[in-house]
Amino acid sequence: MNAPVLTRDNVQTRFAEDEAFMNETQLRYFRGKLLAWKDEILRESRETVAYLQGENHNHPDLADRATSETDRALELRTRDRQRKLISKIDEALRRIEDGSYGFCEETGEPISLARLEARPIATLSLEAQERHERRERVHRDD
Repeated sequence: MNAPVLTRDNVQTRFAEDEAFMNETQLRYFRGKLLAWKDEILRESRETVAYLQGENHNHPDLADRATSETDRALELRTRDRQRKLISKIDEALRRIEDGSYGFCEETGEPISLARLEARPIATLSLEAQERHERRERVHRDD
């Protein structure tokens, strides 16, 4: 089985299968990935604030005003979701510092590198996440 190839900034990092899980190289990689993601979100947030401040004029046409308000509300909901995402990124960075990053909160088993590459804020292994989602569906149907 081939070792996962992880990329960041067009630099490939290949982790060998015999490497210790969440060794210093892997932790450094995921820390950089999380910090870059957080920086991107914060940059987009600053751009949104600047846009919304500039979009303060009153539209004389009712349709234009409604469109502008809808766009503004959508942008604010998006920023709220991203604010929550930043909180999850910060939690992942704390887990890197305390040594628990990459391990499933439910089982204590390692989360696959492929899953962490796709979702670096993951706290559950794929199997545990699927169990969690099945339980949610059952309770939602009640």
